[in-house]
Amino acid sequence: MALSIIRTSKESAWRALGFRVALVLGLVSIAVAGHWFGRAGLKDGLDGDISFTDVLYFTMITVATVGFGDIVPVSEGQRLFATFVVTPIRLFVWLIFVGSAYDFLFKGVWERFRMSRIQDELHNHIIVAGHGESGSEAVAELLRRGTPAEQLLVIEPGAAARTRAAELGVNVMDADATRNAALQAAKLARARGLIVATGRDDTSILVTLTARGLAPHVPIRTVIKNTDNEPLARTAGADTVINPASFAGLLLAGATQGPHMAEYLADLAATDGRVSLCERGVASHEVGKPLSAITTGLGVRVYREGKPIGFWESACEVLQAGDIIVEIVPVGAEARP
Repeated sequence: MALSIIRTSKESAWRALGFRVALVLGLVSIAVAGHWFGRAGLKDGLDGDISFTDVLYFTMITVATVGFGDIVPVSEGQRLFATFVVTPIRLFVWLIFVGSAYDFLFKGVWERFRMSRIQDELHNHIIVAGHGESGSEAVAELLRRGTPAEQLLVIEPGAAARTRAAELGVNVMDADATRNAALQAAKLARARGLIVATGRDDTSILVTLTARGLAPHVPIRTVIKNTDNEPLARTAGADTVINPASFAGLLLAGATQGPHMAEYLADLAATDGRVSLCERGVASHEVGKPLSAITTGLGVRVYREGKPIGFWESACEVLQAGDIIVEIVPVGAEARP
């Protein structure tokens, strides 16, 4: 189900229409030639004479309808020509006319209606601004983690990237995410999160700034390539700033200390390993207990009023209502004790 706001250029549309017109003219020309060279097998009930005007008139009438009966084929050859050539031409011409009417009239109306319905139904979805290297990986990982495709909306101005996103079954919007109108059409205020991965730091920061102004409550995760731009992204309103180069550096540095450290970090970040890093709110039956007592996984951090608290700190000895727990959990039944 794709939110395809993809504008086909007028040049392409007129080229397609011109091809169809040329095809119709070619088919009609075949019928005209057949009737003209076989005009001796036609009979005109008015004056008995078959002129080129009569042939042209008879051809158009028989291609468009079944004829009026004023001119009729009387020879066996003309009747066979009408049966095996003119009748198929009539069907093809009608199919071309119907297809053109659908493509140029009804399809546009239907697509606008369908798009409007999809936009109205967008709620608690995840918006991904950009479907380049980082954005496509984020979309693929969200799908692997079980996020329904209809809850993902990709905003991408590039045609090739939009096509790749649409093949995944997610919603796709042809728009510039730096514009207020695009984010409003994507129903940003009703989204549960925005991932900004445009591939350019300046564009990503502008998208973040625009989004934060429109939806102050929506979590924003921004991908930044240059470390110097990370403070700018946070100032623009990003809740989380991801630097792929820095993360790769962490993996490489970990690998120098031991190959298993890098493997474990990769496990935590992906879904195809044995463990996964998850975030959830504290359950009511866990309030008052220490972080080490949770049974869903291995608690490593608590966020209380936005402040991170490590598992070794005394504040984690008593969980409070409203705490956010970050835990390491097993993936798959085979990893469970």
